[in-house]
Amino acid sequence: MDIAALSIVMNQLKVQQDAGIAVMKMAMDTGKETAAQVTDMMETVAVDPNCGRHIDIRV
Repeated sequence: MDIAALSIVMNQLKVQQDAGIAVMKMAMDTGKETAAQVTDMMETVAVDPNCGRHIDIRV
């Protein structure tokens, strides 16, 4: 294999690796945003402290 072909192959591999890393970063950012939104939602939901303390039983 000549030097020019080797250079082209190496550059193509680097581009593929850079694209894979960019996609992974986007996925991680999306995951972090989703986790933050779920955390915020859980903190803002008002929970009734008496909910579930009594059971109505009919015979």
